[in-house]
Amino acid sequence: MKILAIQNRMGIGDTVIFLPFIQAISKKYNTPVSILVKKSSKAEQFLNQTNYIDKIIFLERDNQKKERHNGVFGSLRLANDLKKYNFEKVFIFNSSLRFNIIARLSGIKKIYQYPLFEKNKQHIIDPAKDLIKKNLNTDISNVPEIQIDDYLKKKAVLKFDINTNDLNILLAIGGSGPTKRIPSKTFLYIMEKINNIKNCKFFLATGKNKEEQIILNEIMSSKFRNKCIPLDTLKISETLPIIKSCDVSICNDTGFSHLSSALGIKTITLMADTPLIYGSYSSNMYPIIPDGETTVGHNTLGRDRINPEKIFNQLMSIIN
Repeated sequence: MKILAIQNRMGIGDTVIFLPFIQAISKKYNTPVSILVKKSSKAEQFLNQTNYIDKIIFLERDNQKKERHNGVFGSLRLANDLKKYNFEKVFIFNSSLRFNIIARLSGIKKIYQYPLFEKNKQHIIDPAKDLIKKNLNTDISNVPEIQIDDYLKKKAVLKFDINTNDLNILLAIGGSGPTKRIPSKTFLYIMEKINNIKNCKFFLATGKNKEEQIILNEIMSSKFRNKCIPLDTLKISETLPIIKSCDVSICNDTGFSHLSSALGIKTITLMADTPLIYGSYSSNMYPIIPDGETTVGHNTLGRDRINPEKIFNQLMSIIN
């Protein structure tokens, strides 16, 4: 049976959040599921070894510029692109009439989708749970799973001299926006405290953005520089075996927090300016919110109120 799942949100995290639902479909029908996702999801870099994923098909559509699947003619092109795969079922994780029509034009007979025209203020997870429960009557894990080859992990251990006697910590210090990036002094405080207790190695995950590089350089200029390995020159696919080799992660709200938790690593998520659900949907996630807040959302602007002592206490509770 050939099955397609459509998830048209933008980022890595959005794709990871929906993995339990895709895995449930795969388990129900005993077949891997193809996915239609945006290029910005970078799904090809972290799902190419996951056995419940079949083909990764890219939605070439961007509201900011003209791409192949934009507009009416783009919809027809997408329908034609999908037709060649002969999908028998499709699960559409949105309320878009457009994708419903595209699925019909591509010849897919069984269409399962959120209720149409209910996008406004829609919860990111609850409609997906309802869709799977209603149509498959199956249990859904709350832990997304990304799979990688054990051989790649062994190679990473050798290449980066990852000692199992050390405490190996992923520090995802980057972030897609300035309000999500926790200052370097917060991470340095944690590094100081934990290094006084255990011999540590720190893997610093960040992008090439100027502001992210400033945070990276501040940490690399500290007394911990010989205990740090920057990952900013690596592709996402190259970081996965390294992350999988870590004992614990401390992450800003960034793609690495989602990847880390989906690789089975206990992940402390620093939620400064994003809805809390993005750092708490998995039982592998341990969210820290700004002091003075009971929850967090867009415009909380709490990056300077993330308490390093709370992070340290959570870290100790995980590793002990």
